Amino acid sequence: MARQGGRDLSRARDKFFVENEFDDAVRDQISFSWERSRALNIQPDILHLPFVREPDLDSPLVVAAAPVLRQLATGLVDEPISVILTSADGVVLDRVAGSKPLLDNLDNVNLAPGFSYSEEYAGTNGIGTALETRKPTLVYGAEHYVESLGGLVCAGVPIVHPISGLVVGVLDVTGWIDDGAPLLVTLAQSATAQIEGRLLSQSSQEQTALLNTYLKACRRSQQVGVLALGDDIVLLNRKLRNALTPQDQAALVEHAVDLSVHTDNSKYLLTLPGGQTVRLSPFHDDALAPRHGVAVYHAYLNDTAGPAAIAIEGIRSLPGIVGDSASWRRATRDVSQCVRRHEWAVVAGESGSGRFAVLKAAAQQHISSRTHFVTAAELADGDAGMRALETEIEQDEFSVIIRDLDLVPNSVQQEIASLIQGREHAGWMGATIGTGTQSAGSEALILPFFGHTVHVPALRHRIEDLHKLIPYLLRQVSRGQELSLSAAAVRQLTKYSWPGNVGQLRDVLQEVVQSQRSGVVEADKLPPSVRAVSRRTLTPIEAMNRDAIVRSLEENGGNKQAAADALGMSRATIYRKIREFGIEF
Repeated sequence: MARQGGRDLSRARDKFFVENEFDDAVRDQISFSWERSRALNIQPDILHLPFVREPDLDSPLVVAAAPVLRQLATGLVDEPISVILTSADGVVLDRVAGSKPLLDNLDNVNLAPGFSYSEEYAGTNGIGTALETRKPTLVYGAEHYVESLGGLVCAGVPIVHPISGLVVGVLDVTGWIDDGAPLLVTLAQSATAQIEGRLLSQSSQEQTALLNTYLKACRRSQQVGVLALGDDIVLLNRKLRNALTPQDQAALVEHAVDLSVHTDNSKYLLTLPGGQTVRLSPFHDDALAPRHGVAVYHAYLNDTAGPAAIAIEGIRSLPGIVGDSASWRRATRDVSQCVRRHEWAVVAGESGSGRFAVLKAAAQQHISSRTHFVTAAELADGDAGMRALETEIEQDEFSVIIRDLDLVPNSVQQEIASLIQGREHAGWMGATIGTGTQSAGSEALILPFFGHTVHVPALRHRIEDLHKLIPYLLRQVSRGQELSLSAAAVRQLTKYSWPGNVGQLRDVLQEVVQSQRSGVVEADKLPPSVRAVSRRTLTPIEAMNRDAIVRSLEENGGNKQAAADALGMSRATIYRKIREFGIEF
């Protein structure tokens, strides 16, 4: 009977691959998977699997599954059965096998730790198809899409986290086709239930520790914001809930989640969409074991924008300053308010965010069109910059803006402090600084002279302003030519993170103008750097790889196999890179 079923499947495979038709001998679950595999351009005669990454042996899933796998290994001695644990993306994390010939065969087909058996790479199989359908899946012999897997029978059962409801992996039981399959699914389901039970126990313990650590942080600092993060838990104390809008809360949580996974000391300070600055400080407690994605933070809020409640009637919009978002309007309003009253002000923000443009426009509108500008580089480069600054400050009703004050060496800041000492009422001074923690020199020497600090939001925190910024900047860089971006192109730009802010947007549009000077620019004509959407900043080498892939896709009409061949990489690699870099094509 098994041989007859095998012959029927072989005929069904020939019918599918040669005649492009389905046979009744193929189950619906398998036929649907075959269609998906063909759409992914999986080659049925070649098994080419990527090594994705080294398994994280300390992950909650691996820790929960380890005792279950050890118990199974004890009972599988000399049995032609293997048990395989994978992640949610099909990467093999661990395996046990009772038969050396079977283990050798698994090695031959790369069913080994670090390799991915998702349908995207391996086609129809017990692991990938179970992940795709979220259902227990039995794949028997020739039902596998790739021929080299035809000697195996695989039963995969999704592992569902008992709290989040998310599929976190697959428990797969694999054996030889000649040994039959009736009990494989039952064994896989039983082992999966044990793993899910251990995940629940782990989560309960960790959540209790997280809650206790959060409460301890709240008790120790009752006037400070407290934020706690777990796999499926977000806790904000009353101070944060009352002080922040829902939009600001969401931005803070998103930033904290990223920080808890990718620790970066430069990211502990951020500006929220509403304009407030918050500094995150990790709160450590021995009861809470350190792990990616789990953390408790103290959140120190600093709303230093000055008298926000002052009525703004009569304050005109600043010339050349574009944007309608609430955070941008608030920032420009507060800068304008300070400058109009001749109050010395510092404008803080990321490079390219428009901090200098806002301060310059306000100074020229409210004080003098002859405002003198000096950069940190000019002040640090010999005596010429300092002499020019001294000449300006000695004049009555001087108007000066220092760009990147935080980058001025402390020794030079000492000289500047001596120059402006006693001249606070003789004129007006503004400065721009970055969003990082200021040096002790800046805090002690210079910043006390400035009565207000206004924070301007990064472009990614006012992304809705792109709809006005794009046509405004296009008119500048195209010198009035009839050029616009399609709705799809604008949507693509709104997905980008803009680490270089408005300055980077201008550079991108300048690059667009160099290749197209009139008409409507479609999304596929945008530079490669913004055709990808990634949650992290790419290294220079990664950025070059991303741009090369986008160009190759363009040159090959979107054909991923042809693009991969042109770049000398495998189809699996280009798919992985496309997903990793967030390339949309």
